[in-house]
Amino acid sequence: MRKSEPGRIRIGVGGWNYDAWGETFYPKGLPRARQLEHASRALTSIEIDSTYYGGKKPEIFRGWRDAAPDGFVFSVKGSRYVTNRRVLAEAGPSVERFFETGPTELGAKLGPINWQFARTKTFDPVDFAAFLALLPRSHDGVAIRHAVEVRNDSFRTPEFVDLARAHGVAVVIAGDSDFPLIADPTAPFVYARIMGTTEDAPRGYSDQALDAWATRARTWAGGETPDDLATLRPPAEAPGREVFLYVISGFKARNPLAATALIERLA
Repeated sequence: MRKSEPGRIRIGVGGWNYDAWGETFYPKGLPRARQLEHASRALTSIEIDSTYYGGKKPEIFRGWRDAAPDGFVFSVKGSRYVTNRRVLAEAGPSVERFFETGPTELGAKLGPINWQFARTKTFDPVDFAAFLALLPRSHDGVAIRHAVEVRNDSFRTPEFVDLARAHGVAVVIAGDSDFPLIADPTAPFVYARIMGTTEDAPRGYSDQALDAWATRARTWAGGETPDDLATLRPPAEAPGREVFLYVISGFKARNPLAATALIERLA
């Protein structure tokens, strides 16, 4: 079973099939069928987002696993049929169905599962605690780690941080967006999604902004908390944390360029 690798920093984007990347990221003429092969060698992680919208089949995950090199890690978005429900405590059967679609076929290349919630989902401590208790720690002999991406300001409370920390679940850090920024590390790994790329910057972000995110990633990897991001609870120190940082949304055509710029800074 795969566990976190303290101090390891993984940088990537969301998905790999985006037409504009044929102009900015992929070699000219690269067949669509080989885009994952290229992306998984230029980046160190990718967040699979299509799993949020619908189920896949185990053979699909096996194909993705085999296309990526050893050491590469995918994170996987959990199904919206789990998170887009009024009562999360009743999500057990949907959670089981999601794992039956085959994400653990990724084996050692499986990173965290990101459970993304709608902006309208508000914090109900009892219901959310029941949901976290439903999340499996392993499936088919593969260790599973979980992150929760909340988008309503009602989650910006120490009670939510305490709850996530008690379950060892990471709170997704939403950088450069209008979603609530909750920067408390709550798990043995950090999961950040930064969303501020622009068309004006040749690599999506300014050099100053890229330097800042690289410094934050190093700080998290060292087991500390960046002092320029506010937290809700006293920072929980650790010997080190594995870091997953994805360049998402913003001016999407530049996202792989921002990700590779971060990888260069962290080399």
